[in-house]
Amino acid sequence: MVLLDNVTKIFGDKVAVDGLSFEIQRGEVFGLLGKNGAGKTTTIKMLTLQLKPTAGNIFFPAKSALEIKGLIGLVPQHLNFDQDLTVGENLELHARLHHLPRAERKSRIDELLRFVELESVRNSFIKNLSGGMKRRLLIVRALIHQPQILFLDEPTVALDPQVRRKIWQLIQQLKAQGITIVLTTHYIEEAEFLCDRVAILNAGKLVALDSVKNLCAGKSLEEVFIALTE
Repeated sequence: MVLLDNVTKIFGDKVAVDGLSFEIQRGEVFGLLGKNGAGKTTTIKMLTLQLKPTAGNIFFPAKSALEIKGLIGLVPQHLNFDQDLTVGENLELHARLHHLPRAERKSRIDELLRFVELESVRNSFIKNLSGGMKRRLLIVRALIHQPQILFLDEPTVALDPQVRRKIWQLIQQLKAQGITIVLTTHYIEEAEFLCDRVAILNAGKLVALDSVKNLCAGKSLEEVFIALTE
C-alpha cells in the first residue's frame, strides 16, 4: 500500500534516515522500532508529508499531496490540542479543516466518541481531561476523515499499564475495520502484542524486517531488539 524506495533524510551533516526500502501492506499493523535517534519519528514525518526526503521516493496509492493527506491520519507523540476549547469544539474544528459537511461532522464525532467511550466529556475542556483520555482523543481526531492509513507515533507514552491496554484494544478494533496502522513505540511488548510485522532501525538504517514470529524464533522480541541495536 505504501512503498519506500531508498529513502534518505539528512539534516546538515547528520544522516537521520539512511536508505530505507520497504513496503507497508494494506490492513496490517506495521511497527517501527529503534532507540532514541534511530530515525523513527523522521520516517513518520516523511510518510505523513511533514518532511521531504533528501533522496529516494515514497509511493502512495494516490496522485497528489492533497489526495495522500486524505488517505492518512496522524496521532502525534505530543499532545497538540487547543487547551481552551472543549472536546467537541476541537473535533468540530478538525472536521471543518477536512471539509466534512455539517451533518456528517456531527454524526462522525458522535460515532467516534462512542467508539472510545468519551461521550460524557464532549463538553469538557481539554485541560481537564486525564492523560489517557487525551490519548484516546488524539486517535478520534485522526479518524475524523476516515483515513485508510493511521500513523501512531508513541501512542501510549507515559500512560499507566491499564490505560495502555485500553489503547491496544482500540488499535486492534481499528485493524479489524481494515485500517492500515503504522506504529512507533519504545515499549517492545507493545510491538510484540500488536504488530504483524516489525522494522527495526539503528542509526537510521533498517537492520531487520519480518513478522514478529519469524524475528523471534524462540527468543523474545526484546532480546532480538537488544542484539540488533547494541
